[in-house]
Amino acid sequence: MQRLSDLARLRRVKDRIDREYAQPLDVEALARGVHMSAGHLSRAFRQAYGESPYSYLMTRRIERAMALLRRGDLSVTEVCFEVGCQSLGTFSTRFTELVGMPPSTYRREAARATAGIPSCVAKQVTRPVRNREAPAGSRN
Repeated sequence: MQRLSDLARLRRVKDRIDREYAQPLDVEALARGVHMSAGHLSRAFRQAYGESPYSYLMTRRIERAMALLRRGDLSVTEVCFEVGCQSLGTFSTRFTELVGMPPSTYRREAARATAGIPSCVAKQVTRPVRNREAPAGSRN
């Protein structure tokens, strides 16, 4: 019974990250929201979803950033803050790890590559790969 209760709470955390990715979120606040300790939340979340809550949050932010960069009307800095990142350096580093290229390069290349493709299709085919698994050949 405890396992089901924990899974339900983990799902609430995951849903909150999906909804509020642009808000300031940290593991302590997420844990308080489901009445768990930060350490227990991190361990249980990683066991259930294969990555830490912070990593999942950053992946959501990078996915949204990719969509905004494809649109092309915002600068990389504006996109960084729009998706909830507070540091352009951290944003750029994590973006490069997940996508395999810096955000400025992605913005330039993605606009050309997805021209004429419906945004719902572009989102699916350009989804970032988690946990630093970007193809080695795509790194700059």
